[in-house]
Amino acid sequence: MQLKPILMIALAAALSWTTPGLAQAPKTGEQPKTTITRKADTAPAPNDKDIADAKARGMVWVNTSSKVYHKDGEFYGKTKRGKFMAEDDAKKGGYRPAQEPAAKKTKTDVKK
Repeated sequence: MQLKPILMIALAAALSWTTPGLAQAPKTGEQPKTTITRKADTAPAPNDKDIADAKARGMVWVNTSSKVYHKDGEFYGKTKRGKFMAEDDAKKGGYRPAQEPAAKKTKTDVKK
């Protein structure tokens, strides 16, 4: 029986097939096809002057990942993915206002 050569040919054929789940090395000078670049990923982070200008114009900072916008506070202009826009445009775009943390209460001395 000549079963070994048939099995070896079948195994070699199966291993030579490419499947979508397996990564292949890109050809020289070619960028991998799995690389996805988004405009939000490549945009530079706003500097302090940009943030101050946007505040002065009444703009909100839209976090494009979480779909919330910030009018002020800790995350205004600071989230990884975001952009400035008018508050009305943010609402029309389906963004919701962020729940800013409440100001910390200070302890007061109560004398009895």
